[in-house]
Amino acid sequence: MSAPLDRPAHLDRCDDDGRAWLERAVALVEADARRSADTHLLVYPLPPEWGVQLYLKDESTHPTGSLKHRLARSLFLHALCSGWICRGSTVVEASSGSTAVSEAYFARMLGLPFVAVMPATTSPEKIALIEFHGGRCHLVADPGTVYDEARRIAAETGGHYLDQFTHAERATDWRGNNNIAESVFEQLAAEEHPVPEWVVVGAGTGGTSATIGRYLRYRRLPTRLAVVDPEGSAFFPGWRDGDPAAVGRPSRIEGIGRPRVEPSFVPTIVDRMFCVPDAASLAAMRHLERATGRRAGGSTGTNLWGAFQLVAELVAAGRTGSVVTLLCDGGERYADTYYSDDWIAAQGMDLAPHTAVLEHFAATGAWS
Repeated sequence: MSAPLDRPAHLDRCDDDGRAWLERAVALVEADARRSADTHLLVYPLPPEWGVQLYLKDESTHPTGSLKHRLARSLFLHALCSGWICRGSTVVEASSGSTAVSEAYFARMLGLPFVAVMPATTSPEKIALIEFHGGRCHLVADPGTVYDEARRIAAETGGHYLDQFTHAERATDWRGNNNIAESVFEQLAAEEHPVPEWVVVGAGTGGTSATIGRYLRYRRLPTRLAVVDPEGSAFFPGWRDGDPAAVGRPSRIEGIGRPRVEPSFVPTIVDRMFCVPDAASLAAMRHLERATGRRAGGSTGTNLWGAFQLVAELVAAGRTGSVVTLLCDGGERYADTYYSDDWIAAQGMDLAPHTAVLEHFAATGAWS
């Protein structure tokens, strides 16, 4: 059937100026990756007689100080190359903190306005970091409204909602291309146990676990993936019960744990999950500082709580091997919360029982 006479049969939407801006924007984001050396893979001090090594991938050394720098870079490249972000676009995100810090950094690099929609309970340190990088913080009282509020602001400004919770698992090339999984295995290549028994990560968007789990299968590696989840989060019961509609509550461990099972979480590639009490996460976070002198955030403590249990299982079985987890961000962002005894007391948390478990593990290799 021929086209109606009053409608053109050909339409050209070429935009040479827009395409030139896009090419410059992609080049700027890619240059950030080239300027950044790979993050360190640290050895956690375990007794050598255990025959088990524990490694921490220190993501706090990124330019914006956290694991989320990788995600933000991937989200921007994905949105730019999909034609969703153009010159002058207002970029909007729903974020509990670290992702927004990193996204504000990339938005300023590209000369774009950035709005972070986040719960009002987000730490003042993270809010200050977002504003330092040129972003604007839009705080909401009900954490469950951050998604709709972000969509509303993007629609009203004619901008783009990055939507980390939907796009995290598809924005990163899980087959390699210098993703976090490929980086870890390249750094382990000359170690005593170059193929770890376990990689342990938290679930925030689900993007990191999706990238690592897919990479392990693609490379046909026997390493298993363990995901740790804070108490009250929806990911653990959703995975346990096979229920993608599981409902939880907002997490006190910033960066991980969600009140719903996010679209980027891929449960079928997770081999094991741990539900970690918040007090245990903070006890492990503080234990890290006593053992290494390094301060990290609460999500790193959650990771360590799961990793220590897997190390203890290897020791109990008389097996050697290695375990890898992530140091997600530095502890300077949490001086007034996780490292404040007054804040912990006000939250009604008692770290002492969990600290005793960690001290027993450090002394004996046993978990109880």
